[in-house]
Amino acid sequence: MVVDALEFLIKSIVRNPEDVTVTERSGRRGTTLNVVVHPDDLPRVIGRRGRTATAIRTVVDAISRDDVRVNIVDVA
Repeated sequence: MVVDALEFLIKSIVRNPEDVTVTERSGRRGTTLNVVVHPDDLPRVIGRRGRTATAIRTVVDAISRDDVRVNIVDVA
């Protein structure tokens, strides 16, 4: 559920939604969600001074029940 919500949120703010992928990985520290976006969309997702990325992480914290970390990277 959290993965789908995060993917929908990211796809709604980028210009290349077909390049968005969200993967989930569980580890000792909890769950990590990796968001991969097109390099041109990275500034849109991070925002000025990281405000958009912080807001995205806040929304994910609010809808998740577990400890979830969000990593945002661009397509290599």
